[in-house]
Amino acid sequence: MTSATTDGTGAGPALARYEAVIGIEVHCQLKTASKMFCSCSTAYDGAPPNSRVCPVCLGLPGALPVINRRAVEHVLAAGIAIEASTPEATRWDRKNYFYPDLPKGYQISQYDLPLASAGRLAIETSEGPFTIGITRAHLEEDTAKLIHAPGADGRRVSLVDFNRSGAPLMEIVTEPDVRTAEQARRYAEELQLLLRTIGASDADMERGQMRVEANVSLRPRGATAFGTRVEVKNMNSFRSVERAIAFEIDRQATAIDAGEPIVQETRGWSDERGETYRMRAKETSDDYRYFPEPDLPPLHVDRAWIEALRAALPELPAARRTRYASAYGLSAYDAAVLVADPDAAFLFEGTLAAGDGLPAKSVANWVTGEYLRLRNAAGGTVDVAPAELAAIVRAVEAGELSRGNGKEVLEAHATSGEPAAAIIAERGFRQISDAGAVGAAVDDVLAANPAAVADYRAGKQQAIGFLVGQVMKATRGQANAALVQAAVRERLDAEG
Repeated sequence: MTSATTDGTGAGPALARYEAVIGIEVHCQLKTASKMFCSCSTAYDGAPPNSRVCPVCLGLPGALPVINRRAVEHVLAAGIAIEASTPEATRWDRKNYFYPDLPKGYQISQYDLPLASAGRLAIETSEGPFTIGITRAHLEEDTAKLIHAPGADGRRVSLVDFNRSGAPLMEIVTEPDVRTAEQARRYAEELQLLLRTIGASDADMERGQMRVEANVSLRPRGATAFGTRVEVKNMNSFRSVERAIAFEIDRQATAIDAGEPIVQETRGWSDERGETYRMRAKETSDDYRYFPEPDLPPLHVDRAWIEALRAALPELPAARRTRYASAYGLSAYDAAVLVADPDAAFLFEGTLAAGDGLPAKSVANWVTGEYLRLRNAAGGTVDVAPAELAAIVRAVEAGELSRGNGKEVLEAHATSGEPAAAIIAERGFRQISDAGAVGAAVDDVLAANPAAVADYRAGKQQAIGFLVGQVMKATRGQANAALVQAAVRERLDAEG
């Protein structure tokens, strides 16, 4: 029916005429050893189908649930982190619906009295800071996994694996405060970082540990009444979140402009086609016929329990970014890159501690540049000792080691674990900062490359980069690069 921009920056024309009203729902699998209401293991990835099950998570008659304390603590901690309120007592509810992945015919969840409510999360966008209200964060149990595949006779069959059934989930629901696809993506990214920081979840979207859904509606600019909302599912990456919402905004705007009604429905997102598609009519809370769970008593939350969880929280991402900017003078970009990566942040702080006065900006550059480059190239983790990185940065800052040689030393240390000082000694690295020695190397290179010299004098400025590179190559990267560039330019200009 419609075409839309799906590169993550779409919905521009639509947002000139309409205001998008977006609410985000995130389901996050909590980091516990056992399931929400039974002792079955949550280590079911790769396990044989239906091997991590018991009468409770299979919903067999007479089986009674028991609350997982650690799962409750994860949600309470998340509530503290998002500045939410916690009731003195909460209760469990039955959410009734019939689907093959729900063994009991209902899901144990929370409705009227969630563990956390009225919170907020601040994010940074290209348009500046933005705060999103969070309606609730509550606990529930996960469903089983449906697998649709060809059967033994080649016909398509649907299979059910109950290993995931009963795993603890936290659902976090925002107010309808989000207005753009970018804000939705940044919220999901910041929430993932927060949950990982407090240890509540690994929140890996590719493994289904964090599932993002969006409710999207449009209204004319200046209007206050909400439009008809459409739920969008199957967004399996942050890029998909932004693309799917941008597409849906354009789709609805095109339909409204054409006089077509917007239907309350659930739509899926196809990453391959770059568009949303209809899945089913959207249920309302009345359809679920919520009522209190009779097999579980109300849960009373002691204030001392809350304060103990608050005291155990680590430094939160927003606070750490602020500290990096105020205490170390880092840019917002550098602080964000470091805080978003726990290994990088650990190496940064460890190197500063070992470096005893090293410039924070220099250390940040080495961590966000060379360390992350090595790790990405390795396709996993690389071991860099903070004290060894400090030794490398200190030698470069003191002019004892060229930056190029410093990169080589870091790579060798990451590969072998050998101390930086030993690598420097073995390879004979010593920065050449003597003007006479640098000048002699420059003279040799200019004499050996008359074509490049002629190109420079003919106005081709890029030739100087080639000549500087040849000097660095001739000196095995040990010449002071700034001295080399100055000497090359001085001789070319003087003789020109």
